[in-house]
Amino acid sequence: MLGPQGRRGEVAAELHTSFPERFAERRDLSGLAADGSRRELQLEEHWFHKGHVILKFAGVDSISDAERLAAMELQIPEERRAELDAGAAYISDLVGCSVVDHDRSIGTVAEVRFGAGEAPLLVIRRDEQEFLVPYAEAFLKRADLAARRIEMELPEGLLELQAPLNEDERRRQKLEAEETRKAGERKRR
Repeated sequence: MLGPQGRRGEVAAELHTSFPERFAERRDLSGLAADGSRRELQLEEHWFHKGHVILKFAGVDSISDAERLAAMELQIPEERRAELDAGAAYISDLVGCSVVDHDRSIGTVAEVRFGAGEAPLLVIRRDEQEFLVPYAEAFLKRADLAARRIEMELPEGLLELQAPLNEDERRRQKLEAEETRKAGERKRR
């Protein structure tokens, strides 16, 4: 949830569901905080506004009450989730999956990000590295969520573009930046 929206304790939230109409029938929800704690929430009313959903919960009646819900992830119990179309997956099913590309291990899905394009981005971590990979049908070979494994066929070089610079590349980049800065100074004189 993003934070307060109004004076009566309403909260604005991003929509990460293919079933926004289900807010009308689902009243018992759970808020998951960053520290792992949960808060049970009873939805009183909701409406859609500028690409977000505005939620009013029982017992959340002021801006300060609503601020306590900011940054929580709104969830429903797993047993009450809607059936998805083939190829679709819940975020909670993707997080923790190992990802391979042509039998080469990339890492483990740490989170899923939205808003960077049509396909959500898998944030895949391995050791100190982080890779952003679109969870797009064009790249997805097979997702065995029960086995916690996602097999992909990524375009050649996609992961290498995200790799950290080695010492020589950092030095070369620094020199190029310095030369560009000096050229700009000479041009202004």
